[in-house]
Amino acid sequence: MQHQSVHIIGAGLAGSEAAWQLVCRGIPVTLHEMKPRRFSPAHHHADFAELVCSNSLRSDDALHNAVGLMHQEMRLAGSLIMAAADACKVPAGGALAVDRNGFAAFVTRCLRNHPLVTVVEEEITELPPAEWGQTIAATGPLTSQALAEDILKQVDHQSLSFYDAIAPVVYKESINMDVAWYQSRYDKGDGRDYINCPLSKEQYYRFVEALLTAEKTAFHDFETPNYFDGCLPVEVMAERGVDTLLYGPMKPVGLTDPHTGKHPYAVVQLRQDNFADTLRNMVGFQTKLKYGAQQEVFRMIPGLENAEFARLGGIHKNTFIKSPLLLDRQLRLKMRPTLRFAGQITGCEGYIESAAVGLMAGYFAACEALGTDAEMPPRETAFGAMLSHVTECVNIEDFQPMNINFGIFPEIRGEITANGKFRKIKGTERKTAYCTRALAAAEVWAEKSGGAKIAVDFTARLA
Repeated sequence: MQHQSVHIIGAGLAGSEAAWQLVCRGIPVTLHEMKPRRFSPAHHHADFAELVCSNSLRSDDALHNAVGLMHQEMRLAGSLIMAAADACKVPAGGALAVDRNGFAAFVTRCLRNHPLVTVVEEEITELPPAEWGQTIAATGPLTSQALAEDILKQVDHQSLSFYDAIAPVVYKESINMDVAWYQSRYDKGDGRDYINCPLSKEQYYRFVEALLTAEKTAFHDFETPNYFDGCLPVEVMAERGVDTLLYGPMKPVGLTDPHTGKHPYAVVQLRQDNFADTLRNMVGFQTKLKYGAQQEVFRMIPGLENAEFARLGGIHKNTFIKSPLLLDRQLRLKMRPTLRFAGQITGCEGYIESAAVGLMAGYFAACEALGTDAEMPPRETAFGAMLSHVTECVNIEDFQPMNINFGIFPEIRGEITANGKFRKIKGTERKTAYCTRALAAAEVWAEKSGGAKIAVDFTARLA
């Protein structure tokens, strides 16, 4: 039986993952991507699934961390994004960091070479007509202005926006290793995952003063910055108090300077950004400082006095819709059920969360095309928890982007012991309980939804 093509707008992580889930179930896809004809403020390469930061996928610990749990659930469900990440990972301690160019090339190659994928390089400036049939809008948090305005009209202006900033990348050879040193916090990883630049008490406060007084990117009069707390610009963190950075990206815990044998007062960490390890990303230093100010202020950091920057930090606007008000449980627009939304535009936050929502949107669309009932991800899984946040948030007026975290899972308080008493569990044991419960349910869901077969088949092809 020949199926009608599902149209997907946007080939970021969510759109790419949605396309993969569809074609692996035999449903043709027409993938509309505006690159290379037009680029968003944060993107520069023509490949699909372009990442801004090498460590965008974060922790890979599936037994104690909600993000790592989501990684593993996606692997179980046959995720293209996770296959690309695992194939292109670079050392980063317990985090899943990737070579960004290799990662994007992997995803692009898989989709462009698939016989059921048709790529159309064009900018979509308005929501498509009903004749398109099933459509997934996965345009991301940087939806082009024209399309964003049309979406706003269609959803009666039920949207919110916030601002997101990216961190500078430094050429490793320009780091002064007579001052800096290799070490992960508490010596996790292989010892060379992070380069550390130490600051004394005097150097730290001088740096914060310069950070606060440096020239910053100005907003238009009609714009009100509404930052997501998980990605605050470093200077905005400093504005909350001169010691704030000591408990954030510049915390010195778990590190000892081998040049002095002492614990630094503050530290700046630089993480590997590519396979060749020629580039290092300034961890937690996303910024809206002007380019000249960035170079001047960041070269005050010991070890970076002669730093050469492969990329300076920047700022861009993110847009998302009030999904709990507008979307049903299968991510369909209630007022137009042939249109689904996927990725960060739905109000999930983070690359891996975006890809996960894309995976679910692709799966739901495939079920609809095949005329089968969708198997909903259990609420106790990372998939189910994120889907519930996006579609069932109770306080819609305060709806905000959300990373995956145990706070949105059904709560685990404790257990009944052999003698019938209730024992409260907490800390690491509690996190393990969340992950163990979720993975057991996710394995069953992956089998029922067909994701497990996709995972096995693709692994065999890559072998």
